[in-house]
Amino acid sequence: MENYQKLMKKLSKINALRASAGVLEWDLSVYMPPAGEEARANHLAVLEELAHQYFTDDETGTLIHGAQMDVEGMPYDSDEASLVRVVSQDYEDEIKLPTEFVAEQSHATTMAHQIWAKARADNDFNAFVPALARIMELKRQEADYRGYDKNPYDALLSGYDKGLNTELVKEIFDGHKPQLIALIADISKVEGRVSDSLVHGSFPIDAQRAFSLQVLKAIGFDFERGRLDIAVHPFEINFSSNDVRLTTRYHDDWLNPALFGSMHEAGHGMYEQGVAQKLDGTILGNGTSLSVHESQSRLWENLVGRSKGFWTWALPHFKQHFPHMAHVTLDELYKAINKVERSFIRVEADEATYNLHIMLRFELENDLLNGRVAIKDLPHEWNGRFEQFFGITPPTDTLGVLQDVHWSAGLVGYFPTYALGNLLSVQYYNQALKDHPSIPTEIENGKFDTLLTWLQTNIHQHGRKFTTNELTQRVTGEGINSAPYIAYLQKKFGDVYGL
Repeated sequence: MENYQKLMKKLSKINALRASAGVLEWDLSVYMPPAGEEARANHLAVLEELAHQYFTDDETGTLIHGAQMDVEGMPYDSDEASLVRVVSQDYEDEIKLPTEFVAEQSHATTMAHQIWAKARADNDFNAFVPALARIMELKRQEADYRGYDKNPYDALLSGYDKGLNTELVKEIFDGHKPQLIALIADISKVEGRVSDSLVHGSFPIDAQRAFSLQVLKAIGFDFERGRLDIAVHPFEINFSSNDVRLTTRYHDDWLNPALFGSMHEAGHGMYEQGVAQKLDGTILGNGTSLSVHESQSRLWENLVGRSKGFWTWALPHFKQHFPHMAHVTLDELYKAINKVERSFIRVEADEATYNLHIMLRFELENDLLNGRVAIKDLPHEWNGRFEQFFGITPPTDTLGVLQDVHWSAGLVGYFPTYALGNLLSVQYYNQALKDHPSIPTEIENGKFDTLLTWLQTNIHQHGRKFTTNELTQRVTGEGINSAPYIAYLQKKFGDVYGL
């Protein structure tokens, strides 16, 4: 195993470089003063360049070849065979990108972050146009470097979930879009039956933070190995399974964004904390794909956090933090947090409309990358398609095309994984209920460890050993399937709205 051990040693150094870059990226969004942008872009570009150069040199290729012979005959799911298999795939992907291109892209996206944040705050899309145009140019170059058969978007999709392509995503989206539209139409006929006025009002930020921290601790996020901060756009980032950072944002007149945003990011964080310690610091030591990652965040945010069982436990604690809500009943609050409403902001959307927000972005990204939509026309295209999807038009670009951080970060191809994660969240949760029918009753009593342990055993501990499809087949016996998700939505909102 000499080559394998040498490869492991080299990969640990590369992981340290990437983790160091991650710390700087976290600080960029949480604490860094705006004037530090140029210097930070240079710092990150150097680290990304070094990590890429070190990973893609000839020595790594030689060590991988030797390690493949070392692990020959080992079980497919062994740590050693899995690591060599995954690093081989990563190496083949990364040697396609010139090191100077990686550094250039890192610098461009770092600079774009602050430009986007200011443009969003100022409702000034034109201020973001040059930075976005440069990023899209770089993403087209990346697609060309990586290679594709039919669509450049395929090359970017596969970077977030191996095996994904535009045709498959479109098929999955087209397969459940009509049911979503029909459900929303049915709800719109009786929308007056549910009011969300209870979650709008006065919710002091200190009390929101205290309640969110209580909830996150209860569901299993380990604050000895993590923390919660504030950012313009919520995210989770980790530098090891023992250093996991969450961020959220607060509205002092609206409960939902901070609470459910924190639970969402905690779902990501608990996934990373649940990766087997023996894989920590290796190339297997993270979640396997963004689709599976999003399944975990959406599971805790929605299937748990927006369930009546959860609020059976949480309501007394909620009233302690917000005494002016002492009169609220379980049914009233449950319906309020599950109101279906055609709204502008994706991260604050209800479960029934959420996937439509993703489908809109999927179409636009595909058209942008293929030159069918010009950057300067994005606000017009966004608003026109939003009107087609939701029947409403964003009054500002801040509430429209500027709302998401992803394009400023170069994360083109990321959005579809949110919707796929929704589908997977129900498939995984249904399997957990089959294995442990007591889970809903346990949640009502504030006991979340059976569910978390099931997720750790069946999903988290494996890290990157298996692809999304391999893992889902192992857990559920099938691939990604929209039918359970649609059935879940129809049952839940049928009950909420009395359909």
